[in-house]
Amino acid sequence: MKKKINYSVLFCLFLLGVSSCNRDLLSPIPQTSVSDASAFSTTTRVQTQLLSLYGAMKDGNFYGGRYAIYGDIRGEEFMNETSNLVTGSDVWGLNATNSATAVVNLWYFAYLTINKCNIFIDGMAAGGSTVVGAETAAKYIAEAKLIRGLTYYSLLQYYARPYADGNGSKPGVPLRLNGIKGVGQSNLARSTVAEVYTQILKDLNEAETALPSTYTTAADNTTRAHKNTAIALKTRVYLSMQNYASVITEANKIVSATAPFKAPTGVANQLQADIATVFTNFTTTESIFSMPMTSTTGDFPGTQNQLAYYYSPNAANGGVGNGEYSLNPKGIIAEPTWTATDKRRTFVKQSGTGTTVKNWLVKYKAPSPFTDYVPVIRYSEVLLNLAEAKVRSTNTVDTQAVALLNAVRNRSDAATTFTAASFAASTGLANAILLERRIEFLGEGLRNNDLMRLLQTIPAKGTVPAKAPTEPNYIWPISSSELALNNLVTDN
Repeated sequence: MKKKINYSVLFCLFLLGVSSCNRDLLSPIPQTSVSDASAFSTTTRVQTQLLSLYGAMKDGNFYGGRYAIYGDIRGEEFMNETSNLVTGSDVWGLNATNSATAVVNLWYFAYLTINKCNIFIDGMAAGGSTVVGAETAAKYIAEAKLIRGLTYYSLLQYYARPYADGNGSKPGVPLRLNGIKGVGQSNLARSTVAEVYTQILKDLNEAETALPSTYTTAADNTTRAHKNTAIALKTRVYLSMQNYASVITEANKIVSATAPFKAPTGVANQLQADIATVFTNFTTTESIFSMPMTSTTGDFPGTQNQLAYYYSPNAANGGVGNGEYSLNPKGIIAEPTWTATDKRRTFVKQSGTGTTVKNWLVKYKAPSPFTDYVPVIRYSEVLLNLAEAKVRSTNTVDTQAVALLNAVRNRSDAATTFTAASFAASTGLANAILLERRIEFLGEGLRNNDLMRLLQTIPAKGTVPAKAPTEPNYIWPISSSELALNNLVTDN
C-alpha cells in the first residue's frame, strides 16, 4: 500500500461509465453505473473500488470539511463574518431551510457514500470475494461497513431528533442497505432513530470482528479503518445513545486501566506529548481516523469546503484562510479555567486592536489548497468519552474519570491538576469533562453532537438567540431533493 492514497482519483475511476465525477447533483439517491461484473474482476479493481469509498467520504462537502464545520458553527463558539449562505451563514444562524446548500449537499454526499458502500458490498457478494479470497474480502467488506455505519451516524446528528428524545422512537433517516444502480428506487420511509442506531452498531460490530488489528504504515493506521477505529467510533455512538455501560465496555478494550493511558492491543493509540504535534504530523498514534489531503489536483477539499479557509483569518490578518468565522469572544475562549499558558491557546490568534480585535482558530495551518488532514476521531476523545460514561453511570466522582480528565488537561496545561476533592458532586465532574471537550475539540466538529445527545439548548451567540430542543430548527429539515423524489419520506 502506498503511503499516500489519492482517494479522489480512485473515486472518479469508480464512477466511470454512464456517470462522471462532474455530473449534476440531481438526486439525493446516488445513481451509479457500476453494474458491469468487470468492476470486480481483478484484485486491483476490487481494491480500487474499496479505496473509492474513502474518497467518497472525504469529499469536501462531507467529511473532508463541511460535516465538521457545520458541527461547530451550529454551536456557540464562532461568529459569522461574511453573511455568506454558501459558507453556512444560515447554519450558523440556525435557520437553514430544506433547500439550503448545507442541507441538500450534506444529505446528497452522505447518501452517495452509503450507496458506494452498498454497491461495493453487493459486488463482493456477487463475485469480488472469490477474486480476492475470503480473508481479504472479509477485511474489505468490514471497511465498507465501518464507513457506512459512520455515515449513517453522521446523518442522524443533523436530520433526526436525538436518541434521548423518546429513546430513539422519533423518525430517523431512510435506511438504504442495497446498492442503487438505476432509477425507480427512491421511495423509502424513514426508519426510527433507534432502528438506524441498531444498524450502525451492527455495521461497527461486524467491522471490528473482521478488520485488521494494524497496518504496516502509520499512514494507513490513520487513514484506513482497523479494529481500534471501530471500537473508538462505538464509544462515540453509545455516548450519543446515553448507553454509558456500553461506552465503558468498548473503551476498556483500547484504554489501559491506569495512566499513561494507551491501547493494549492493535494500533498503539495514545496521546501525543504535545497537542501541536497532532496538527503538524497527521499520522501519529493519537489520530485514530482522519481524512487525508494532498496537493494533487482533486485530492483536497475544494473551494469553500476547507477547515482553514473557514477558521483562519486572511493574509492581511496573519492567516491562510478567508476569515469566514472568528471565535466568539463570549464562547470558550472566555473561559477563565482555560489558562493562558495552556498549549491549546496557541491555536488562537488575535488580529486588530481596540474595538476591532478578533480572535481566530489557527489549528489548521496549511495554505491553499488546504492540505491539513481532517480529524474524524482522536484518542483524546475516547479518553473523555470513557471519563464521562464512568461519571454518568455511577453518579459519583469516579477516580478513573478524574485521571482521564487530567490526562487530557495536563498534556496541554501541566499547572492544572484535578483531584476528587475538586468536585463537590458528580455533576461538577461531568460539567468539567464537557468543558474540556469544548477546549480540546474546538474546530473539530463535535460541539453539535454534544449538545444534541444531552438535549441541551443551543446557546445564544451574537444576534442569534438560544435554541431550545422543543423549538423549530433545533435539527435540520429533510433535504428538498429527497422530499421531491421520495414519496414516502416525511419532513421534520
